[in-house]
Amino acid sequence: MPSKFQRKSSPAAGGGGVAVGGASSVSSTPSNQPRKRVKRCCRNFVTFMCTQVGVGALIVFYAICGAFAFMHIERQFVDETAGHVIELRQNCSQQLWSITEQHNIVDRLRWTEATNAVLRDYQIKIAGVVKHGYVGRSPEQIWSFPAALMFCLSVITMIGYGNMVPRTPWGKGLTVIYATFGIPLYILYFLSMGRVLARSFKFLYRSMHDCTQEHPGLDRLDALEGGVNLPRKKVIVPSTACLWVIFFYVLTGTVMFANWEKWSFLNSFYFCMTSLCKIGFGDFVPGASLTTAADVNAATHKLQEDIGADPDELAQLQSVAADQHSKLAINFVYMLLGMGLVAMCRNLMREEVRMKMREMREDAKLCMEDTRLRFVGCCGNPREAYENDYY
Repeated sequence: MPSKFQRKSSPAAGGGGVAVGGASSVSSTPSNQPRKRVKRCCRNFVTFMCTQVGVGALIVFYAICGAFAFMHIERQFVDETAGHVIELRQNCSQQLWSITEQHNIVDRLRWTEATNAVLRDYQIKIAGVVKHGYVGRSPEQIWSFPAALMFCLSVITMIGYGNMVPRTPWGKGLTVIYATFGIPLYILYFLSMGRVLARSFKFLYRSMHDCTQEHPGLDRLDALEGGVNLPRKKVIVPSTACLWVIFFYVLTGTVMFANWEKWSFLNSFYFCMTSLCKIGFGDFVPGASLTTAADVNAATHKLQEDIGADPDELAQLQSVAADQHSKLAINFVYMLLGMGLVAMCRNLMREEVRMKMREMREDAKLCMEDTRLRFVGCCGNPREAYENDYY
């Protein structure tokens, strides 16, 4: 029974209500479309960044941004040890001159003893300055873009060459934050790139293995025509193939670094092995001997002050500096790809080790069963002998 307080709705009012509801739904739909589009773009971006290409691009972008950040911070460091070294050198030369004036006689023994004492004291002081971080170059020359990029790569890959260290408090704090986010990113790259390269190399090895067999495709085709579904034989990549891949890759890096860095072949091979094994002693680092913009500016300033300076030297430095950008990119890609190959060999060799362990476990079971049967055959069943004696 309808209440008397209930208001009757007219058809016009009902139609108006539907119209208002439709208008509200239509008006809300365009406002939600940009939000859905942004969500879809964010979802696609995150999906792409989780792929192998996205992780690799993110590693490169992260390293380049870190290189520019460390260059901007560490070039502001005021190196006071350079002035101290100049003062030590001047004092040493003044003392040597004073000794020469004092012993201005034909007494070579006394002059040699006095100068050796001065030079020994100078050597001890210089060793102490070097221990505190003096390398004989300005911060602009030390923190060039190639060197800063290799520093960032050594941080996120946990190699830690140690030839370059941040000197400013901001640089040390940035290193901690940079490593905190960079190391998990590198581990993700290491695992994903290892899976991709292992799958690709396994496919290549399986294809080459099938080509060496005598008509494997024809036998499989005949079996399919006869209604028999033959399972495909599982091919395991041997460890020797992985070791040969790593050897040829290290050999390529040896020739490349020996040509570009002017190292000997032994030093280049030593650097490639210690870097790919993440030892990173830091005595050989690519990019440390590259010509930087600070070197070009110093040569330009010297040419402006010294009239007798050779202008061809400045032109040669400029051409070398322009040619080193491509070398820098190749060095960076070589290190990243080398880490991926190490991850690939790890995955492939782990699969072979698992198969060998499974075979050893099965062989051990067969051996134990054979031993048990032989023991029972020779000595009989001890339980049956006990039951016969009892009854």
